[in-house]
Amino acid sequence: MKAVVLAAGEGTRLRPLTENKPKGMVEVDGKPILTHCFEQLAELGADEFVVVVGYRKQDIISYYGDEYEGIPITYAHQREQSGLAHALLTVEEHIDDDFMLILGDNIFDANLADVVKRQREDRADAAFLVEQVPYEEAGRYGVCDTNDYGEITDVIEKPEEPPTNLVMTGFYTFSPAIFHACHLVQPSNRGEYEISEAVDLLIRSGRTIDAIRMDGWRVDVGYPEDREKAERLLRGEEVPEREVD
Repeated sequence: MKAVVLAAGEGTRLRPLTENKPKGMVEVDGKPILTHCFEQLAELGADEFVVVVGYRKQDIISYYGDEYEGIPITYAHQREQSGLAHALLTVEEHIDDDFMLILGDNIFDANLADVVKRQREDRADAAFLVEQVPYEEAGRYGVCDTNDYGEITDVIEKPEEPPTNLVMTGFYTFSPAIFHACHLVQPSNRGEYEISEAVDLLIRSGRTIDAIRMDGWRVDVGYPEDREKAERLLRGEEVPEREVD
């Protein structure tokens, strides 16, 4: 299964750490965030990395070249930062089967393998790793709702008043059907082509998307303090927060 890694972001909120490097090259515990992503995807059986680059793309290409630990790397260029659905369309020509998707600014120590396993069971058209967060933090993410079967029924991108505190993390699996949905997405109020809108189109077309509850932890490295938190967790110096009800 191929693995798509989104790494086109500039990381303005991470400054000064990103003053002379792209977000994915910021080091966490001695190695770039992208290296953490590649390591985890390799453990999940990825047979090719398709990396979406943009801001200071040459820094990433020069560092990794055309392979990582024997796994080939293909690069796709997102010329404008116009949302995750827009970023996904840059890799469409490289994907012809189910694939993994990871946001290249997330550090995980969690049950990602459960998501891949569910996708391979052919029960669902997509599967997302989700977690419960404090309500005051939910508005930072794509908030989702589920039915009694654990299927996602609704996704709202960064709502001002979150209807639930169950949010999408930065790890997903999809079938190629997601690309057709991305082509239909219209710009949001933020002027971006949102992945949540593409997911909503999949749901409305009758596709099944399973929510896999996270067992473990993840850190979305959006601010310098997030990098510090990830380093403490990786070194065992901080206990992961318990699930929020």
